Amino acid sequence: MSVPAHRDPLGDATRRVAEGGLVAYPTETVWGLAADARSEAGLEALRSWKGRDAGQPISVLVDAVAALEDYGFESDGCAATLAKKFWPGPLTLVLRCRTAFARGVAREDGAVGVRCSAHPLAAAWSRRLRAEGAGPVTATSLNRAGTRAARTRREAETLCVRGPVGCESVSLLAVEGAEAGGDTPSTVLDLTEAEPRVLRRGSIPETELLSAIEEIRSR
Repeated sequence: MSVPAHRDPLGDATRRVAEGGLVAYPTETVWGLAADARSEAGLEALRSWKGRDAGQPISVLVDAVAALEDYGFESDGCAATLAKKFWPGPLTLVLRCRTAFARGVAREDGAVGVRCSAHPLAAAWSRRLRAEGAGPVTATSLNRAGTRAARTRREAETLCVRGPVGCESVSLLAVEGAEAGGDTPSTVLDLTEAEPRVLRRGSIPETELLSAIEEIRSR
């Protein structure tokens, strides 16, 4: 797949999701699939492309701890401290959120998973989105439901070209040579209850997270 040169690829990607479209972008783990988390049309296109059930919540991408308040996340001292310690990086925090995202982003109880990628391109784009009052975008992986996530640019390009028939096409973030980091998927930590709970084991060991939480509580 030949990727044309663009003078403002982040601007192109921002406009694409603002119009309800889908964009593939690299993270430090795998390639992600972005839709505007506040766009019903965008989320409908994403679910259709992935073959994903509407009852499965979808995480979103932010650029910094400060973005949590901007996007309506309820981050207490523990959440903010963990974010400062492990972000940017492969940690998804499930937090309560006041923002009404598109159907299928939040859990039934209104909680939303949120992460901050260490990949320079994902980070730059998420900063651009917030600066323009847009986003956040989804942080789900680029793959059809039940299949392996795209880990290389070649795999991402193939999925963008050979997407499901009748579905919205996916645009590859047009930065020549951009590649995902290939790290283990993010650890998902639910902070909505009194006791934090690891929902998915990933790059950050559960023991390291629990140790950090104990340290925060002992202060």
